[in-house]
Amino acid sequence: MIGASLRRRLSDGERLLMVNAHHVSSGLAARLCELGADTVFLDCEHGSASFEEVRAIAAAARGAGGGGIVRPDSHQRSTMIRYLNCGADGLMVPMVETATQARAIMETMRYACPTDYEDRLVICMIETLEAIANLDEILKVDGVDVLFIGPGDLSQSMGYLPSVPLGEERPQPVQDAVAGAVAKIREAGKIAGTLVFEHEIARWVTAGVQFFYIHSDPFLRVGLKRMRALASG
Repeated sequence: MIGASLRRRLSDGERLLMVNAHHVSSGLAARLCELGADTVFLDCEHGSASFEEVRAIAAAARGAGGGGIVRPDSHQRSTMIRYLNCGADGLMVPMVETATQARAIMETMRYACPTDYEDRLVICMIETLEAIANLDEILKVDGVDVLFIGPGDLSQSMGYLPSVPLGEERPQPVQDAVAGAVAKIREAGKIAGTLVFEHEIARWVTAGVQFFYIHSDPFLRVGLKRMRALASG
């Protein structure tokens, strides 16, 4: 497991890239890590990877120098335990809205991995106005490695669409909410993370974000469009 290594790198001030491949493929996961991803994102909330596929993908990513972070579909204790026992390098738990929920996640982590839970990274996703309101208390929970602001679900919580066309900005109130949460996380001495697209990275680096989640699809879309234009003359 490489969770402890990722934690040390974050503690040393490094910025990490986690890439969503959008495909259930151990070969693709390994290739992404070979090309520079620090970890791959295994989305078991919206994706279709089985427990055995999680095991294979995480192992392949580690073999290529990265790791595999799983997003479970809920806070269900047994589900999180199974992903950890399958070899996930960490959990990125969605919809964490209270300190009580964050403490339960940490207790599950320690129960599932009693001798090596420190080798797993723990990421709590802050995705609603309720979570933003409770952020001060959530920040007090010991053991959470990254507080990740999910701008898509936060947008929905604020009454906006969850996504915007590639290259466009999210509504200003959403940007302000994310920036305020990031500032609060940094002031507490914790690690902040968020989803970014290429045009946003410099802004969030300046804000102090260290854990960046990126989708592979925009790179494929832009690259294919560029190649199509070149091929068409």
